Order: sequence, then structure tokens, then C-alpha cells
Amino acid sequence: MNPFDWNVVWYAIPYLAAGAVVTLELSALGMMFGTTVGVVAGLLSLSDYRLLRGIVRAYVYFVRGTPALVQVFLVYFAMPQLGLELSAFWSGVVALSFNAGGFIAEIVRSGLQSIDAGQTEAAKSIGMTNRQAILFILLPQSLRRITPPLTNEVITLVKSSSLLSVISISELTRSAQAIIAAKFTPFELYAELAVFYLVIISILAKASEYIERRLA
Repeated sequence: MNPFDWNVVWYAIPYLAAGAVVTLELSALGMMFGTTVGVVAGLLSLSDYRLLRGIVRAYVYFVRGTPALVQVFLVYFAMPQLGLELSAFWSGVVALSFNAGGFIAEIVRSGLQSIDAGQTEAAKSIGMTNRQAILFILLPQSLRRITPPLTNEVITLVKSSSLLSVISISELTRSAQAIIAAKFTPFELYAELAVFYLVIISILAKASEYIERRLA
């Protein structure tokens, strides 16, 4: 059996570091757009209009009921059919945003509904509409409660970004696969890949703990 090849490990570091930058860019953009979509969808899920609630419910049901990889394929291959020519990178961003938005919508909805119903009644008693009560009373109070699941969603999004390697985006996993194809050292590269992800996730987890302590 061949010994562990440290030379290829050192050789791969700059390439994996470059891939990690792409992974973080994809994750940051996906979380930014996904949060926007999720917050809007979460608010609409409590709308007085049944049609809007139904659309959001169908969107969340689809996201939660289908694999993220299938969603990536749908976005990557469907967009050109709709006349939207996007690069692989931006197709990946759209796929991550679409996926994250569905889960964040549920986080926002559950956070809003966890606030005591008396808060809504009190807001309406002073003349606020349902929309005003949600935006100015329920949403600010729910921020502390939805922060932990939101930070967990960031971590999940970083892990899910590895699926974008299948559409040839040179993120972290794809970078490792390219070196494996050239050097034929799968064990060394996948072990190194795991370390890179562990470092990224550990930093995000520490940041999440800090944010939660600040809000406590």
C-alpha cells in the first residue's frame, strides 16, 4: 500500500484555497438573496390573501420535498429554456437562493407565529392593520428567536454548495476533484477537502455562537 502522499497535499492547498473563496462567494450571495426571498415569503405566508398563502405554501412544500441536487439541475437546465442565459456561477447562486429561501420562509413564519397572539390583538386595538402588526410588532420581536435557525441555515448552505460541482463550478469540491483526476490521489485530496470544510464550518459555528450570545 502506498504511503500517504504529503507532497500532493501541499500542492493542492492553493488550489483548494481558491476553490474555498468561490464557495464562500456562492454561499454569501445565496444567503443574501435567499434571506430576501425567505423573509418576503415568510411574511406573505401570514397574508390575509389566500392565493398568496397558497403560492408560498406550494413553494416551501416543493423546496422541502425535493433534493437540493434536483433543484440545481432544474435551475441550470431550465433557465436557458426560458430564455435566461446565465453562467454556471449565477445558476448556482439562483439554485442556492431558491433552496435557502424555502427554508428561511418557514423559519420566519414559525418565528412570527411564536409571538404571543395578544401582541397582535393589542396592535389591532390601537388601529394597526394586520400588515403593520406583523412588520412593526411581530417581526422585531421574532428576530432573537429566528437567529439560531438562520445561522444554522448558513452552515447548511455552505455544505450544499458542494453540489454545484456537478455543473462545473470551480468551488471547493470541484477543485479537489480536478486534482484527483490529475494526480490519482483520492484519499489524500478528500481528506484535505474534509479539513477545509471543517475549518470553514467551525468558523461559522463560532460566529453563530457569538451572535446568539449578543442577542441573548
